[in-house]
Order: sequence, then C-alpha cells, then structure tokens
Amino acid sequence: MTPGLFSFTAEVWEHDGPGAWHFISLPEPVADDIEEMFGHLAKGFGSLRVQVTVGTTTWLTSIFPDTKRGTYVLPMKKAVRAAERLIGGSVADVELLLVQ
Repeated sequence: MTPGLFSFTAEVWEHDGPGAWHFISLPEPVADDIEEMFGHLAKGFGSLRVQVTVGTTTWLTSIFPDTKRGTYVLPMKKAVRAAERLIGGSVADVELLLVQ
C-alpha cells in the first residue's frame, strides 16, 4: 500500500453559486485520515496538493476543507468531466494521492 493513497467512490455535485464549478466531497473517514496524517502540510485555505485519477484521466490539483460539509472537496475540472462523461449526480471511482 502506498502511503497517502486513497481510493473511494463518490458523487459529483455542482456548486450552487456563480459559475459551473463541480466537486466531489471526500467520504468523511477518508477526510479524517487525510487530516490526521497530512493536515500539518496544508497550504493556503487549508489546501493539500493531490494527484487524482478518475477513469483513465489523471491530473494534479488540490483538495480544500469545506466546513459546511465537514470534509475535503475535490474540484472536478471541466476537461476531466467531459473526458469521463461525468455530470452532477454521476458517481465516480476516485484514486487520490497526496503529493508535496
């Protein structure tokens, strides 16, 4: 098992504000483990750098703590959503690796 590697399945949701931002909320047990192991490495806004794979698409981004949801959220770029045919309400298998 690779340290900092997490796999989970979660739903894509659309932010209910301006723009068409889409996110995935990390399952709370995953978010708790990440906070415990890597929270001390957080940068601006509590963000943590990650490499993400969904389907056949891999990219670098950051996850951000969302106090309203009580977990980290993963932004889902339009290019990724298009490549993997994901829309709000779609369920995605996510592999997330913490990077520094």
